[in-house]
Amino acid sequence: MAVEALKCKECGEQYPLEARYVCDVCFGPLEVTYDLSGLDAGELRRKIQSGPLSIWRYADFLPFETRPQTALSAGITPLVRADRLAERLGIREVWIKNDAANPTHSFKDRVVTVALAKARELGYEVVACASTGNLANAVAAHAAAAGLESFVFIPSDLEEQKILATGVYGTNVVGVKGSYDDVNRLCTELSAEREWAFVNVNVRPYYAEGSKTLAYEVAEQLGFELPDRIVGPIASGSLFTKVARGFEEWLEVGLLEGELPRFSGAQAEGCSPVAQAFEAGHDFCRPVKPDTIAKSLAIGNPADGPYALDLARRSGGTIDAVTDDEIRAGIRLLAETTGIFTETAGGVTTAVLRKLAERGDIDPSERVVVLITGEGLKTLDAVRGSFETHEIEPSVAAFERDVEQASVPVGA
Repeated sequence: MAVEALKCKECGEQYPLEARYVCDVCFGPLEVTYDLSGLDAGELRRKIQSGPLSIWRYADFLPFETRPQTALSAGITPLVRADRLAERLGIREVWIKNDAANPTHSFKDRVVTVALAKARELGYEVVACASTGNLANAVAAHAAAAGLESFVFIPSDLEEQKILATGVYGTNVVGVKGSYDDVNRLCTELSAEREWAFVNVNVRPYYAEGSKTLAYEVAEQLGFELPDRIVGPIASGSLFTKVARGFEEWLEVGLLEGELPRFSGAQAEGCSPVAQAFEAGHDFCRPVKPDTIAKSLAIGNPADGPYALDLARRSGGTIDAVTDDEIRAGIRLLAETTGIFTETAGGVTTAVLRKLAERGDIDPSERVVVLITGEGLKTLDAVRGSFETHEIEPSVAAFERDVEQASVPVGA
């Protein structure tokens, strides 16, 4: 296995592979480093294609010396060619990476699979997280499957569907009166006092590595080719930047050829510190107070915001924000053209795709991959009142009069 150490993203100081997330020298964030020089592209490709139907087929690029055994896993979700969506927007080729097909219906299963495997390797018996919903679902489910006690800390005003889909696994649900940033601050304090693995605090360097598997899968599903553009959501910025890192690693070892895709980030206007910084030309993000229906993206002080800004700029990409009404329209657009029902985060991403197309930022010849990170059943209130139900008497005449004459053809 190629995993080496933890390394500070700012000053380069290295540390052992333990539960540690911040540099002692400069207080910068830590990430996992690998020595990929000994890996052979041909052998890797054969190994990947014959590997398990989960993220563990990419074990050579994950932070373990031997492949862990996990009760629940994640990955190998559909990459759907969205020709009707592409036609609607005037783009040649659009693909939807539908990560709602994971065990708890979001991409968070990827990061939690890696984080819990590392937590068990490090000897932890209790796992915890700060969450805007999807991570709480995943931690609760994966901890239950592994026989670990868990605590999930969430904003107390979270969508009911996400709370119900978390508590059912027998976890300890803690609703905090405040924003996600308040929740995260509390968990950071608790991580210093409890012998618990907080997946997105003291185990965060390993947790973040799970997001790279989205890039690996997209490339493999495209026949070991790169897309021209990735359109993805930005909350903390970790997913956005780690997907890029996944492509970069495969370019480094020779599994892929070409250049890094353009990365276009998507935020909600009600919580858009990264989009605001991008538009202003800043290298840092000014914290904001979230106010949006896209609660899974409502992180007002994004830890990886500066790195997301750097990625968008060096890849020739963009970072845009959309209104709540545009988010609702994005959910409907994706559903009507692909049959995929996404949560509000996916509405943000689809709405930004539409904005890029209408603005002329996407070349008609581009192959675009859109990352859909969660299931629409988690945020049902976002589509409440967005369509009409016809109530009729049980007769053909009533159907013809009240339904057929009022119906709008599909695609109109």
